[in-house]
Amino acid sequence: MDSTNPESSQVIYDVPIFFKVYKNGRIERYRKHDFSPPSNNSVTGVRSKDIVIVLENNVTVRLYLPKITQNDQKFPLLVYFHGGGFVIESAFSTYYDSYLHTVAAETNVIAVSVEYRLAPEHKIPACYDDSWAVMKWVSQGSEPWLKSYADFSRVFLSGDSAGANIAHNMMLRASIDEDHKLEVGDSLNLVGMSLIHPYFGNNEPDRIWSYICPENPNTDDPRCNPAAHPSLLSKLCCSNILICTAEKDFIRDRGWTYYEALKKCGWKGEVEIKETQGEQHVFHLNNPTCDKAKVLMKWMADFFQQSS
Repeated sequence: MDSTNPESSQVIYDVPIFFKVYKNGRIERYRKHDFSPPSNNSVTGVRSKDIVIVLENNVTVRLYLPKITQNDQKFPLLVYFHGGGFVIESAFSTYYDSYLHTVAAETNVIAVSVEYRLAPEHKIPACYDDSWAVMKWVSQGSEPWLKSYADFSRVFLSGDSAGANIAHNMMLRASIDEDHKLEVGDSLNLVGMSLIHPYFGNNEPDRIWSYICPENPNTDDPRCNPAAHPSLLSKLCCSNILICTAEKDFIRDRGWTYYEALKKCGWKGEVEIKETQGEQHVFHLNNPTCDKAKVLMKWMADFFQQSS
């Protein structure tokens, strides 16, 4: 950094914990992620590998294949979107790689973890467009692991925090937008969503959203605040939704508002909400071996199996 240039040290926008922007345009994140390579886990039997989906935007996925116990075994397919407020974290960080290994092993699903472009360098709708490119790729069903082991009649979307927001928006695109229809049709059945500590807007200003979505900085944007748009919510094509909240989460109320909106909007599916007492936002990622994190994992496993 050039200390002689005042524009290189003058902060013009600051979102504590996430990022700050300097006058010269430089963006600094408060937390940087590491990189964990794909691997074969000898303890759980889960294997992982990376596949580039869109080369020019570096849209990539990491696949997780659980232990195979039968030659013709088929697993529910989970498409997972990582959290981080749209601005930090990665599908390839140790944080998320470890979590997805556990998800695949404990819930017995084949998982596709999505690496999308981050804001604020890539503003909304980049994360949604990247994630949709992955959805279209999944629907083609040509990747060898997916072709051999994924049950395309049992497809789930999931994510934590901002990733839960992306999961909702991908389900909505698949439900209502004729320009965004998936190609496989009846052979791809989007059964449900599990939304963990979801990051949705409410009636209050949101400093992250207002900066990363200049085209509509207000939180009435349906991508940010789906509960404010019940006519859209009612069109969700999945039949089951699990919402997980945490009692001491700073955005706990957003999950409950989404739940109540689903109950009232005329959507024909079944929604369930489960709350972890005494815990903070994404506690299960920060302390994955604690008893309450194991309970949360069991909720997800039951949801995937019972909704199939």
